[in-house]
Amino acid sequence: MPEYKQFPLADTAEGLTEADIIAWQVKPGDTVTVNQIVVEVETAKAAVELPIPWAGVVTELLVEPGQTVEVGAPILTIDVDPGGKAAPAPAAAPAAEEPAEEEMKPLVGYGSKAVVTQRRARKGAAPAAPAPVAAAPAPVAPAVPAAPAAPAVASKPKGGYVPLAKPPVRKLAKDLGVDLHALTGTADGGVITRDDVHAAANGSAAPTAVSTVDSGYDPATRERRVPIKGVRKATAAAMVQSAYTAPHVTEFLTIDVTPMMEFREKLKKSREFAGVKVTPLTFAAKAVCLAAKRTPDVNAVWDEAAQEIVYKDYVHLGIAAATPRGLVVPKVRDADSMSLKELAIALTELTDVAREGKTTPAAMLGGTITITNVGVFGVDTGTPIINPGESAILCLGAIKDTPWVVDGEIKVRKVLQLSLSFDHRVVDGQQGSEFLADVGALLADPAVAITY
Repeated sequence: MPEYKQFPLADTAEGLTEADIIAWQVKPGDTVTVNQIVVEVETAKAAVELPIPWAGVVTELLVEPGQTVEVGAPILTIDVDPGGKAAPAPAAAPAAEEPAEEEMKPLVGYGSKAVVTQRRARKGAAPAAPAPVAAAPAPVAPAVPAAPAAPAVASKPKGGYVPLAKPPVRKLAKDLGVDLHALTGTADGGVITRDDVHAAANGSAAPTAVSTVDSGYDPATRERRVPIKGVRKATAAAMVQSAYTAPHVTEFLTIDVTPMMEFREKLKKSREFAGVKVTPLTFAAKAVCLAAKRTPDVNAVWDEAAQEIVYKDYVHLGIAAATPRGLVVPKVRDADSMSLKELAIALTELTDVAREGKTTPAAMLGGTITITNVGVFGVDTGTPIINPGESAILCLGAIKDTPWVVDGEIKVRKVLQLSLSFDHRVVDGQQGSEFLADVGALLADPAVAITY
C-alpha cells in the first residue's frame, strides 16, 4: 500500500536556519528518482538545488515559491511505494520498524541534520494510508500575510502547477507585473524564458494579471515594497555587525598604472596567455597575495571569544561580486599559491558562476582578505566595509586617463585610485600603510614583483 514521507528543508550550510523557496522543479503526480533535483532554494549565502533521497511519486507541495521556510520543516510529500508493491509480508514486518535514522542518512554534501519521516503503520493495523497527506502541516512562515492556514497547494492556480522559470526570469516577471502561472514556457520542458515574460508584458501573449501582492507595487502610493530576505538580508546583517564591531580605518592611494596596462597588452598577445582573460583585478589579486606575505597582519583576524589574534598562513581571497540576488563574496582558495595565469582562470570562473547565481554556500566561507572592484561601474574609489571574520578589504577604482607628472612633464597616464579599509584592533596604521604602499608599487610596476 502507499507509504508517504515528507521531505524536509535540509541544512545546506553550517549556521543556516531558514531559506526561501525559489522554484519547484516538480509538481504533484510527477515520478522522481533518487537524487533528482526537486527544488531550488535561496539561503542567506546562495541559491542551492536540493535533491530528494527517495524515489516515488510527488503527492503534495507544502510551500509556495517565495515563502521562507525554517530548516527541518517539511516542504514536499512523496509516496515512496505508489503501487503497493514494496509492502512486506507479515513475517517481515519487524524489519520495517528499523530506526528511521538508518534509512534516512543524509546524502553526501546534502546537510548534517537528521531527517524526520512518517513511517507506515504496522502490519495488521487498520489501513489509513491517505491520512498523513490530508493532515499535512500548513506552510511554514508564509511570505504573504493573507495566506490561508490550509496547505499552500490547495490555493495554487491550475491545480497546483508551479511554473518553471529561472530566478532572473522570476524577478523580471515580478518587476513587470506578469503572472507566471498564466504563461506557457517556450523553452524545452516548458521552461518560461525572458522573451516569454516580455511578450506577456507587451500584450502579445496570453493575458496576465498584475498582482500587487506578488510585485509589491501599490498604484495608490506609486511605491514598490520588496521583503528583506535571502542574500540581501544576510549581507545587511553582516555589514552592520562589521561596522559596529570592528573599528574601521580607510586609507587611500592614487597610482599610475600605465606600465601595468602595457604589460597586460603584452600578456594578451603571448602564447602562454592565449584565451586567458587577464584584467586589472587579476594583477590586484596577485599584488594582494604578495603584499600580505610582507604584512601578515592584514591577513589575520581578531577572535573576540578566545581573545586572540589568529594569523593565517594562507590566503583565501574573497572577491566581492554583484549578482541579481545581491552582493556575494566567493573565495579563491589558496590564492597565494597560484601563478598569475592560474589566478586569471580562477577569477574568471568565480565571477561567471557568481553572475549566474550558482555560487555554493561553501564557496563563500572562510575568507581571509577581500577585494572589491567599484571601478567596473566607473567609480573612482570608496570606503568598503570589512567582511566579518577578516581584517582588511581593498577597493579598486576606475582606471582613467589623467594628467600626471612624469619626469617633470605633464603627460596623460592611466591612473587608478586604491582604498584600503582595515580593522584597527589587528592592523596598526603603519602596517596598513605599508601593505597599501606595497600593493600600489606592484600595480604601478609589475616588475617589482621579482624583488619580493
